[in-house]
Amino acid sequence: MEERIVKVDEAYAGMRVDKAICQILDYSRKRVKDMLDEGLVKINGKKTKASYTLQIQDELTFEIPEEQDYEAKPEAMELDIVYEDHDVIVINKPKGMVVHPAPGHYSGTLVNGLLYHCNDLSGINGVMRPGIVHRIDKDTSGLLVVCKNDKAHESISKQLQDKTCHREYLALVHKPFSHTDGTINAPIGRDEKDRKKMAVTSKNSKEAITHFTVLKNYKEYAYVRCSLETGRTHQIRVHMQYIEHPIVGDPLYGPRKTMDTEGQLLHACKLTFVHPSTNETMSFESKLDPIFEDVLQKLEEE
Repeated sequence: MEERIVKVDEAYAGMRVDKAICQILDYSRKRVKDMLDEGLVKINGKKTKASYTLQIQDELTFEIPEEQDYEAKPEAMELDIVYEDHDVIVINKPKGMVVHPAPGHYSGTLVNGLLYHCNDLSGINGVMRPGIVHRIDKDTSGLLVVCKNDKAHESISKQLQDKTCHREYLALVHKPFSHTDGTINAPIGRDEKDRKKMAVTSKNSKEAITHFTVLKNYKEYAYVRCSLETGRTHQIRVHMQYIEHPIVGDPLYGPRKTMDTEGQLLHACKLTFVHPSTNETMSFESKLDPIFEDVLQKLEEE
């Protein structure tokens, strides 16, 4: 059983302990409740209740039960399939859906639905992530490509490594811009203070480059289009925080006071890649998630 210790800082002070652990571990509320019921969570060395409000300098300790062997199971669900052939499936993932099973999310994921839809997914990433060659966060909506065989998986993976698979995102961020576009070239690695987060750092990091264009400025926000040159975990979210324009609704990298948008307003709007068999360049676009669309509409009406 793994033990983890977190010193509470401003990011979590004033938050309920159960909600904080959900964010730190990306676990479901039920899984965190079970940890609390089993006495696996302590504050300053003492067992605690879910309702405890964290204070600055509290020492939060939790024990993480060892993962059990698990194989993703097929589940019937409605999938927004944009394109499908014998090699790939392009999916428009809704906001709130986890891409593949992980501790705290063993059902209801995109992979569970894909296994019900078809049983010919690539096996390179194992039984927990069949077909998954890249992913987007649970609360990010939009396009991703899933591979149905190992040949396709290797092809798309190489395109991602070679930066020839292009991905564009739309985001609403805090604060308007004084300029119309820019490039963020800042390496990203694991945050040393919080292992659940990523950060711009020179230690154990990888190159990360994001290009952005300002589509419209609002009084307190900006609507931007981002193009990824690299594909690091949480890249756009980290980079936008780094330039002091964090994404609206982002629970990890955004300010405490932000819109209640059920997670960050970030949408994977365009995906371009070369087909693994035909060598044809394929490009797909998707409309904004309804929550994102409603927020923009309200800003236009102000």
